[in-house]
Amino acid sequence: MTQATMNDSMQWSDDYLLNNSTMDDTHREFVDLLNAVLAAPEHELLRHWEALVDHTQEHFDREDRWMLRTGFTADNCHASQHAIILKIMREGTQRGRSGELHVPRQMARELTVWFPQHAQAMDAALAMHLHELGFDPATGSIARPQALPMQAIEGCGGATCTDSEHK
Repeated sequence: MTQATMNDSMQWSDDYLLNNSTMDDTHREFVDLLNAVLAAPEHELLRHWEALVDHTQEHFDREDRWMLRTGFTADNCHASQHAIILKIMREGTQRGRSGELHVPRQMARELTVWFPQHAQAMDAALAMHLHELGFDPATGSIARPQALPMQAIEGCGGATCTDSEHK
């Protein structure tokens, strides 16, 4: 698993590729912004952290819209994880603004551990689900609506997060 080392950087890995260009591009941007936080001098840290939080909000909002459009419940485990991560990141912003810059810096380090797991499990399951439906991220159209689930998906849509685990 690729993650930050003591020199505080996260290397992009093709293991994160999901065969969904929108998701892949967004994930590359996430890693770049995360690295900017990890490398930022103290006087620039909060600016980089806030850019990462803004990007992550847009990133998660997009995936959450896709999930709703393709048969997930609003409170599925993937979207719930997004909400938790954003809540924590916003807390990092508040703590950083109050002068505790070590908090968002440490959160950035923790994101280097979280992101690969999230991308390779939940996001991979979502990408596969979208592919099976023939979902077009640019238009929101579904080429194979007959493949939509009969019941709303509460889990993340993959074997790592089944509906029965979350009932």
